[in-house]
Amino acid sequence: MATVLVIDDNDTLREGVSAVCSRLGHKTLSTDSGEKGLRLLEQNDTQLVVTDLKMDGLDGIGVLKAVMERSPNTAVVIMTGYATVETAVEAIKIGAFDFIEKPFASDRIRAKINQALEWQALRTTTDRLQETTQVLSGSRDRQIVSTENGYDEMIGQSGSMAEVFRKIEKIAATSASVHIFGESGTGKELVANAIHNNSKRKNGPLVKVNCGALNDSLLESELFGHEKGAFTGAIKRKLGRFELAHNGTIFLDEIGEITPAMQVKLLRVLQDSVIERVGGEKSIQVDVRIISATNKDLEKEVEEGRFRQDLFYRLHIVPLTLPPLRERTDDIIPLARHFVDKLRERTNPEVDGLSPQTESLLMNYRYPGNVRELENIIEQALVFASPPLLEPSDLPAQVSGSKPSLEHLPVPSGNVGLTEFLENAERQMILSAYEDSGGVKTETARRLKIKASALYYKLEKYGIGTIASRPPTGKTEV
Repeated sequence: MATVLVIDDNDTLREGVSAVCSRLGHKTLSTDSGEKGLRLLEQNDTQLVVTDLKMDGLDGIGVLKAVMERSPNTAVVIMTGYATVETAVEAIKIGAFDFIEKPFASDRIRAKINQALEWQALRTTTDRLQETTQVLSGSRDRQIVSTENGYDEMIGQSGSMAEVFRKIEKIAATSASVHIFGESGTGKELVANAIHNNSKRKNGPLVKVNCGALNDSLLESELFGHEKGAFTGAIKRKLGRFELAHNGTIFLDEIGEITPAMQVKLLRVLQDSVIERVGGEKSIQVDVRIISATNKDLEKEVEEGRFRQDLFYRLHIVPLTLPPLRERTDDIIPLARHFVDKLRERTNPEVDGLSPQTESLLMNYRYPGNVRELENIIEQALVFASPPLLEPSDLPAQVSGSKPSLEHLPVPSGNVGLTEFLENAERQMILSAYEDSGGVKTETARRLKIKASALYYKLEKYGIGTIASRPPTGKTEV
């Protein structure tokens, strides 16, 4: 559980946000001024500060700058009114995690708090990893890479990952559009982070959009923004992601899922660097580097008429392909050990490693869900493990080769709640059925006796994603 500091001179709002934090199980500190807030920050190990932007005395920007100086790993969320949204965007450029416009519902601030704390935990973990990063065998091309060079949690000592790191270094030095191809769970978002963090735009924002999660109308509003009254429910102007990414980078994940109509609108942005908000008449110039990603073969999509050729070539200026985990087996154990270190603190602190038998089983598994699946496997194993090491019996059935049924699962104990226990049991059943079905989703759904649509949701939830039907052609050199 984290410590959250809430700063707002409005008693009702401050108490409401504090109550949300408390219900989430966090220790909550609150005060009505920026000056008092900084004194509380100095007296407490604080993971998140939620502060109003407009306050008498030290305002939210002043609080943000002080937090960044005194506690740089503390996340900051800015609460702002409509009239000060532009200032809030500037706050993100300075270093705030995000902002939220008032008035807001409790579920929105709850989601924002969870996201900020996840980011803060990741940043703390990767900083700790950076301290222990080492070059293997004295070779610059064979190394475990961390945040020392802005590489987040990208870990690899295999030859294929050394090549990926080399390409990222070259790509980051340019301003060209980048297209990342890779199976689900290979780390496409981490590559986007690394490219941005090593580029000339690293001091600008990195804005991420999952294009496959929204329908056309919602995606258009998300990307380009909208004016007040543009459609039912548009009660105020909203800035789009391209505007928020000005002088920075936008990461368009699952780009292969957008419709032909949206492809046309996106093409104009790439051609002219101009957007128009939905319902607006003013053209807005944006300076944004575009990084896109997909697990689909876009060249095949172009051949079959589902993706525009002109858009493909504008996105595909610099292609980069990520190898699946089964093709970089040298990285499996370093990754597994990293995930144990990352996850054990909040799951099973007394476990501090992997037994040789466990490492052997992990090395022999094929990982249809790639690195994301490996992380899920380690997290699940930690839940059921007895210290000091993860043993084969702790691993899920599809890795260990056993076929346990639900009635033989251990009773949840210690810090494992019922919801987490049931999710782990569900994940285990789905992964086992998926493996038994040879990765065929219709057969997996039949074995589990659930609808295919429900299975697709759960595969995404647990990190077992779609694997591309065939690899791209050889046009992948930088």
